[in-house]
Amino acid sequence: MARLIVKKHEPHDDIPVTEPVAEIPVSEPAPEKPPTPLQERDGTMLTVLDWLNKAVEQGASDIFIGVGRSVAFKRNGVITPQSDERLNYDQAEFLVNGLYELAGRTMSKFDQTGDDDFPITVPGLSRFRVNTYRQRGSKAAIIRIVTFGIPDPKDMMIPDDVMGVADELNGLVLITGPAGSGKTTTLACIIDAVNKTRNCHIVTLEDPIEYLHRDNLSLISQREIMTDTDSYVHALRASLRQAPNIILLGEMRDHETIRTAMTAAETGHLVISTLHTVGAANTIDRIIDSFPEGQQPQIRMQLSGILRMVVTQRLLPNKNGESIPAFEIMKVNNAISNVIRDAKTHQIDNIIQTSAQDGMIGMDAFIMKLFRAGEITAETALANASNPDTMHKQLALFR
Repeated sequence: MARLIVKKHEPHDDIPVTEPVAEIPVSEPAPEKPPTPLQERDGTMLTVLDWLNKAVEQGASDIFIGVGRSVAFKRNGVITPQSDERLNYDQAEFLVNGLYELAGRTMSKFDQTGDDDFPITVPGLSRFRVNTYRQRGSKAAIIRIVTFGIPDPKDMMIPDDVMGVADELNGLVLITGPAGSGKTTTLACIIDAVNKTRNCHIVTLEDPIEYLHRDNLSLISQREIMTDTDSYVHALRASLRQAPNIILLGEMRDHETIRTAMTAAETGHLVISTLHTVGAANTIDRIIDSFPEGQQPQIRMQLSGILRMVVTQRLLPNKNGESIPAFEIMKVNNAISNVIRDAKTHQIDNIIQTSAQDGMIGMDAFIMKLFRAGEITAETALANASNPDTMHKQLALFR
């Protein structure tokens, strides 16, 4: 039979007889503090290349950098801050300086003038058009994201009548609209269409170059202002000695450039350019008003003979919150030519409205077309109409 043995507590035992002691919990290590949206996990500042990658991943069209605001992306026409933390002076300078390092460019022009334009190409990522400027004594930048490939005009919803510019052989064609309305993309699509269908020499003068064209049926010489030449007017004059068939002029900035472009169009070249104007009538008036009053009758006569088309475009929000283009298309027929020559440009809008058979369409008519197709809301149509009263009456018929 087994016996129960009880061990007595001996005096030399150093183990005290006490109540059981509660186990002391071992504290868990503190969780790693997540980085702020402006920092990497090791606390270092996000570089400008990090922001370029993020913007491309999110499908943004523009990046905004400046003191007192957070880095922001523009997507489908909506600007969205990327953090609650605002950039201070040193952070903004770090990012803007990084743009120049990526481009391998000095800041001499920025230091002299307070602003600068230049492109950046990041292999495997995208191309970027950079505008840097000084605001309230600090550095700031706006970066436009440009894809490597030339867009499909169908995907960009560019009408066939606009793409018909590629079939013009001579004269002056103007693509107009506010900044950020897609003029550069339209120009790239037109040049690409020529490149695929015609054997000719195309000279482009751009500030900066955004889309890169490869020779196909045509030879394309792309020149960047301040990199390959010092000004539009000097490059334009030089291009006349370079056996061009088509000259793409990034922007007609002054009457000297306008005059040279008109001369090039008169001598058998097709000149395609842009203006920051809205509407064909305003565009023609802007060109003529840029000259001294005594020269304006001559300019009207000259313009009435060489102008082929004026396209105005703008971007509207569609029902999905994305951007969709709207166009006004004016083709120069005898009626348009006459009103330009006779200083009656106020009649142009009426001629456009009654010349649909010639491929013309007014901005309000195009906006109404988008509404009927279910692309935009009635509120968007009304907010962007040139003549809200007439648009309101037309919309009322569909309610």
